Amino acid sequence: VQLQASGGGLVQAGGSLRLSCAASGRTYGDYAVGWFRQVPGKEREFVAAVTRRTGTTIIADSVKGRFTISRDNAVHTVYLQMNSLKPEDTAVYYCAVGSTSPTVAATYSYWGQGTLVTVSS
Repeated sequence: VQLQASGGGLVQAGGSLRLSCAASGRTYGDYAVGWFRQVPGKEREFVAAVTRRTGTTIIADSVKGRFTISRDNAVHTVYLQMNSLKPEDTAVYYCAVGSTSPTVAATYSYWGQGTLVTVSS
C-alpha cells in the first residue's frame, strides 16, 4: 500500500485546510485510517481516525469540534477537514493505514510521507 498525503500549507489562525490521504495498491481492508501529527522533538500525536468498513470516527480531544475526518472508499481517499486552526496545530501531518488500535501510532502498518501545516498567528 502506498499513501500520498496532500493539502498542507500556510494558513492564518482561524483558517481552514483540508488534507487528503490517497491510497494506491491494496485497499484499506477493514482496518482504520488515521492522521497523526508531529513537531520536531516530540512524539507523533494522534489526531483522528476512521474505520474503512463502518466509517466509525475517533477524534483527539485536542482537535475535537474543529477537525473532522471522513472517507470516500470509491476513490480510496481519507480527508481531514481542519477548521479554526491555531498556531499550536502547526506540524507535519501523516496519514497511516492498517491499525487495529487506531489511536496508537505503533500499530499502523503503512505511512504516508507527511504534509506540512503551518498556522501563523
